[in-house]
Amino acid sequence: MQTLDHTVYLSLREGADVLEADRQGDKVLRLADGSMFKLFRRKRLLTSALWSPYAKRFADNCQILQGRGIECPQIRHVYRIPSIERDAVHYDPLPGSTLRQLLGSDDLGNLRAQLGEFMARLHQSGIYFRSAHLGNVVLTPENSLGLIDIADLRSYGRPLRKGLRLRNFKHMLRYRQDREWLLRDDQFLQHYLSHQQTCSELELRTALNI
Repeated sequence: MQTLDHTVYLSLREGADVLEADRQGDKVLRLADGSMFKLFRRKRLLTSALWSPYAKRFADNCQILQGRGIECPQIRHVYRIPSIERDAVHYDPLPGSTLRQLLGSDDLGNLRAQLGEFMARLHQSGIYFRSAHLGNVVLTPENSLGLIDIADLRSYGRPLRKGLRLRNFKHMLRYRQDREWLLRDDQFLQHYLSHQQTCSELELRTALNI
């Protein structure tokens, strides 16, 4: 993690679009060259972010995903910015549109089936993405799926156990719009089930109350 001088930070920020902010300041910037600059603050005095900063987690998770063949942002640098008491990650965004952005499209093809297979692949690869929802899954121009906003992702050295898989699905269905689209037909569930052997259809439907 590099220390970023305030003057250099202001130079980077010049001409940037503020995509996310709160009362404490900027959260996500799109820089003039199209790259992204995501800022993290430590919300409490005693927190795991003290020894494992969220910016570094984000970058480490990108490296893990790339090592497992899963598309995600490309990291440029990880910074500590003492002048504004923030850590930051500078990265090239994953090109494409989030699935939530595509929900209004007339022709989504077999996207629910593709997402079911993608989730099975993540789980078989030992990836538990607690923030899994349609706003954090991207369909790329090459028609493949990838992940964004991955600071809270966890990785394991073996396929996920059943409990984590079911918990992950509950997270995915907590937004009404997402749930209605995912469960419009059986494609999502059936394609997930056909690409793994850990969860049965009954267990999955019972856990999801469907």
